[in-house]
Order: sequence, then C-alpha cells, then structure tokens
Amino acid sequence: MSPFLAGMLQLLALVAALALAYRPLGDYMARVYSSTKHLRVEKWIYKAIGANPNAEMRWPAYLRGVLAFSAVSVLFLYLLQRIQGSLPGSLGFSSIDPDQAFNTAASFVSNTNWQSYYGEQAMGHVVQTGGLAVQNFVSAAVGIAVAVALVRGFARSRTGELGNFWADMVRGTVRILIPLSVIGAIVLVACGAIQNFAGIHEVGQFMGGSQQWNGGAVASQEAIKEIGTNGGGYFNANSAHPFENPNAFSNLFEIFLILLIPFALTRTFGKMVGSIKQGYAILATMVTIWVGFVLLMMWTEFAHHGPAFEVAGGALEGKETRFGIGASSIFSISTTLTSTGAVDSFHSSNTGLGGGLNLLGMQLGEIAPGGVGSGLYGMLIMAIIAVFIAGLMVGRTPEYLGKKIGTREIKLAACYILITPALVLCFTAAAMALPTPVNSLTNSGAHGFSEILYAYTSAGNNNGSAFAGLNADTQWFNTTLGLAMLLGRFLPMVFVLALAGSLAEQKPVPETAGTLRTNKPLFTGLLVGTILIITGLTYFPALALGPLAEGLAS
Repeated sequence: MSPFLAGMLQLLALVAALALAYRPLGDYMARVYSSTKHLRVEKWIYKAIGANPNAEMRWPAYLRGVLAFSAVSVLFLYLLQRIQGSLPGSLGFSSIDPDQAFNTAASFVSNTNWQSYYGEQAMGHVVQTGGLAVQNFVSAAVGIAVAVALVRGFARSRTGELGNFWADMVRGTVRILIPLSVIGAIVLVACGAIQNFAGIHEVGQFMGGSQQWNGGAVASQEAIKEIGTNGGGYFNANSAHPFENPNAFSNLFEIFLILLIPFALTRTFGKMVGSIKQGYAILATMVTIWVGFVLLMMWTEFAHHGPAFEVAGGALEGKETRFGIGASSIFSISTTLTSTGAVDSFHSSNTGLGGGLNLLGMQLGEIAPGGVGSGLYGMLIMAIIAVFIAGLMVGRTPEYLGKKIGTREIKLAACYILITPALVLCFTAAAMALPTPVNSLTNSGAHGFSEILYAYTSAGNNNGSAFAGLNADTQWFNTTLGLAMLLGRFLPMVFVLALAGSLAEQKPVPETAGTLRTNKPLFTGLLVGTILIITGLTYFPALALGPLAEGLAS
C-alpha cells in the first residue's frame, strides 16, 4: 500500500468515527447545559466555592466570573511553579524562574499550552498533575461555558440573562471532560502510553553515556490534552514521544480526541437554538475548511521536489516513521485548525507551503473546528460578519437566527476579529525590529521570519504549537508571548459575552421572504468565502514575507 493511500484511508476512518460520535455527544452536551438538576458532587463544589448555581447572570457578571476564576488560576499555577523545589514529588527539579513561570501559567490558563521548557527536565509530578493537568480541564471548561453563553444569547429573547458561569464551568468539567478523559486514558494505556509516578531512571547507554527518563501520569494528561484542545506535552517531543503516542492507532485516536468536542458542539448549538439545520450549516463550514486544508497539506508534503524527497517518498524529514507523512499531515492540520498545539511531527521541517498552511490555519482564528468552545463562538462571530456582508449586498437589515444584527452587534463582532491580528502583527513587528529577540533565531531569511510570526500567531490564537528553531526561553519571549496569550484569550471573550447579552435582550424577528436562509449550502459557501477573504486581507503581507517566499523559492 502506498503511503498516500494509507493516509487517505486514515482520513476516511477518522471522518467515519467522528460522524458516529457527532449526534450522541452533541445531544448529550445540549442536555448538560439545559438541565436544571445538579449532581451531588457538583453541589459539594458549589458549596466549597460559595457559588449559587441557580442564580442567572447578565453578561457583566458572567464575564467577572470568567476573569476572576482565570486570574486566581494564573496566580495559583505561578506560585506552584515558584515553590516546586520545596514540594514532594519534584524529582529534584528546582523552582521555575519568574519569567518562565509567568509564561507557563498564562499559557495553561488561557488554554494555549505553549511550552518554553523541557517537560521531562523541568516539571515534577506535583506541578504536572496538580497544576498543569488541572488547568487542562478547567480552561477547556471555561471556553465551552463562554460558547454556551453566546448560544443562549441567540436562543433567548427579552432578557439579558445568559445562565450561570460557575454552573456551566463545573458541569463542563464533571459531566463532559472528566468522563471522556477517563475513557481516553484507558485506551491510551492499552496502546502503550505510560501512567505512573516513577522517578528518574536510566534506560540504557546512548552514544557513550547514560540516558535518563522520568515517568509520570502521562496517559491521563495526554487524554485531556487532546480532548480539551490544550496541547501541552508531558515530554518535550510532545505527541511524537512514544510514551505519549506509542503507535499508529494511538496517533489516529488522538486526532479523533482533538476534533471530537469542537465538531460535536455544532450539534449542541443546533439543539439549543431549536434548529438542527443551523448546526449542520456551521458544521459544513468547519468540515469544508478542515478537509480542504488536510488535502492541501498532503499534496505539499507528498510532492517530490528533489532527490531526497524522491527517495523518501515525500517530505519525511522531521516526521515519525511510526506515523508517516499522511498521518502527520492530518495531525498537523487538525492541531493548528483547533487550538490544541500538540504535535507529532516537526512543523519547521514541513515544506515552505506546508508550514504556511499551518500558519494560515491558526490565522483563520481557530474556527475549523477550533478549540473546545472557542471554535464555536469564533465561527458564530464570522457567521454574523457574513450575514452583515450579505445584508449590504441586497440592501436589507441583516438577521441571524431571528436576531437583528445592528450597529452594536457588528461593532462587537468587528472588535473581536481585530484583536488577535493586532496582537500577532504588532508583537511580530516589535520582535523583528529590536536587536535582542532576533538573536533567538536558528534560521535567517524567510524561514527565520516564519519562526517569529508562527510563535506570536500560536500565542495570540491560543494554539500553543511551535514552529521550532526559535529559542523562546528568554525574558523577552516569555513575557511578550505570555501577554499575547492572555490578551488573545480574554479580550475576545469580553466582546463575545457583550454580544451574547445584546442578542438575548432582543425580541425575535419573524422570518419573511427576504430573510437570508442561513441553513442552506449558499450560506455555507458565503461563510467559507468570508473567512478566507478576511484572513487573507489581514495576514497576506506577513505570509508573503515568510512561508510564501520560502515555498516559491524552493
């Protein structure tokens, strides 16, 4: 069997598995966020944190809950790293330096999971399981909660109430993320991923010296790392490490976990707004972009340009032979079109155009299908923009899901889509202009520029993957990337929740003969075009200086 055919068969198997899980999981999540009952363990949590889960919140109160919880999480994780050297189970590792501790705390709380450290050489068991793994759960739950609040904004009318943040966050963790992660961890252990609290031990001689590895609760953290679209690896090699991702089946299973909730949330959206077809329209948009990017990545990586590629059968450098080019292409696109950031191959070793596809996938705004929660609310913002453009073309007041898109709504949507590009491009320009940051580059020219552009694109879009080749463990990069992650995560949420509140206050508008049918293929095509045009106009000059210049020169 040819490597290309093997990759296509894996793609088809993945699509089939996602299709089977789509309806039951989507319906289950809709019931979770629509239920008025609380589990006993949830009641204990509410009592412990002093929250009233039955109190409805308007958008400012909901936002205060999001920001307060996240601020406490950043402080806790920062302090945990700073005292690691005094904690049991630290494996002899010292406390983390202030700038790196800030970067890591900002990274995991913002669901980015950018790592400027070697996990197996820096973080002990307590920080890994009590700090990083916990944030993998709750940061993902926060993202889903914000998406559900926006969906309620469409579903409700003549009220500014969006639900209760504490109830949404706790339910997302207890009823969705933990059960799925338990199942995922069991499957990964069965595949060969490790799950222990072993210390540092020698595994044999390597090039005249001993090689040492430490164990850890890897399978459980790997499961929530993918299910919560987090991406932070227990080991520096991330999902290319055999302890995290042992074989071809576990690799495909991890891709399935990455895409599972983001795709299924479109079904949840359809159920909650009372129109399954609206969910299908959003799903079709996500699938169209995802499949298109996967096929383009396979084409660029399998193309034979030069004798080395001819011998290897494609761009095999930087890829695990356990997975091959096809599976690595699917993984890299899936991780950069979501906010996962996990890697099973070396993105810097992709062809010039292949690296550009990874960059472009993040620059779309992580919406195809995007991160858990953040992908759905990002896509709904783009749907509002598309409806507004359609309204301009026909001279009619735009409407979406029975809500008028007026001046206030379009201003909030416009602010949302401008925040991340401003962060990415301004920080990239500053890093290239100042004398110190460019010293961290391994490569010069277009590839070197791509390294820095990729880093800030990954941070600002809360992805977390690295192009590699960039020494990001410096005070400049730890600080600026940390700021980009926090601002790129929480500033957009301000506008999402404000938009949700504005929509919830409206009364529904009845459909007429002139209403744009947003559940039809025509709207899906309009939405795909809107996304690609907005992203292209925003980032094309930067892409032309980096991956496009490199790809055309090769």
